[in-house]
Amino acid sequence: MLEHSLFTSFFLIFTGAAVLASVALFTRQPLLVAYIVLGALLGPYGLELVSDTNLLSDIAHIGIIFLLFLLGLDMQPAHLIHMLKKATLVAIASSALFLGLGFSVGSLFGFSQAESVIIGAAVMFSSTIIGIKLLPTTVLHHKHTGELVVGLLLLQDVIAIIVLLILNSGGDSDPMSSFVKSAIALPALGIFAWAGVRYVILPLLMKFDRFHEYIFLVAIGWCLGMAEAAKLGGLSAEMGAFIAGIALATSPISQYIATNLKPLRDFFLILFFFSVGASFNLNLIGLIIVPALILTIAVLLLKPVIFRLLLGRISESPSTGWEIGFRLGQISEFSLLIAYLAFASGLIGTEASHVIQATAILSFLLSTYIVIFNYPSPIAVKDSLRKD
Repeated sequence: MLEHSLFTSFFLIFTGAAVLASVALFTRQPLLVAYIVLGALLGPYGLELVSDTNLLSDIAHIGIIFLLFLLGLDMQPAHLIHMLKKATLVAIASSALFLGLGFSVGSLFGFSQAESVIIGAAVMFSSTIIGIKLLPTTVLHHKHTGELVVGLLLLQDVIAIIVLLILNSGGDSDPMSSFVKSAIALPALGIFAWAGVRYVILPLLMKFDRFHEYIFLVAIGWCLGMAEAAKLGGLSAEMGAFIAGIALATSPISQYIATNLKPLRDFFLILFFFSVGASFNLNLIGLIIVPALILTIAVLLLKPVIFRLLLGRISESPSTGWEIGFRLGQISEFSLLIAYLAFASGLIGTEASHVIQATAILSFLLSTYIVIFNYPSPIAVKDSLRKD
């Protein structure tokens, strides 16, 4: 019965996604809009045709892991270190300002102090998926704008992991031990990844490089193995996958692996965006639509301005600052995870949780429209802007 249910769910999701994606392309809309709308239509709060959203969400999480792995494969360690140094101040300052923005809007609509802090924490981050998905890899990714976008997203991910550690250790008798464990685990994981690639992975790939299926299997095993090792060390699976990718980035085979894993990544990301739409309780729209709209508008208007001003302080041009600001002008998939964890821990109520979820969905959609109409991306509306 479980196999039948999973098969039926996949049939409905991917057949429905193909139909709505066709409609989206004919009407020149971004494809992720189709996936989110489909989730809302077929999910437990719509037609109830796909009910096990927890299973789909777990499967979709693998897509984010592969996304970070492929991102790591495209990043040379020397360039990454240089860009992280440059972007650190911007990432920290912007996160503090966005925390204040979310807290202010939450307080304005009568949420408790704890709920307002959680809403502020959710607003701090931009979406790694949207940011990287709309970044044309062959045009910008190895250039200055792409490096800044990636650097800021990575630093935000580190801050997000700290927030998630705080939420996870909220009921722990010794939360400081969690941070010490993570602080030790991060460099240890990096050393392990470097040694594993140099002395195990690369020798195996060089010996059996004629067997393409073997390269594919080793790459997936390495990615998921490092993700699991990161979880055991108190870090996120995404960070482990990213480190796994960076460790392989200096090898000539990295681009071959990246090209062959992209279809697998896209398969799981469709499930991710479907689960975002399916997990939203449509019955609560009347209660949360006003604060969600106000928060979304504030995010879309202020994030580009704040990034533009902060990037100007480190000598970036106005055009670069605006482009990066608009590309990062949404909240994050980490925001959804923060909402789920905080709700499960009893720190926020259903209404506050759905304000965060609604803001995430609206900001995903609207910021995508802004980017595809104005900047180069793989799914740009104008032919002159469509680049990959």
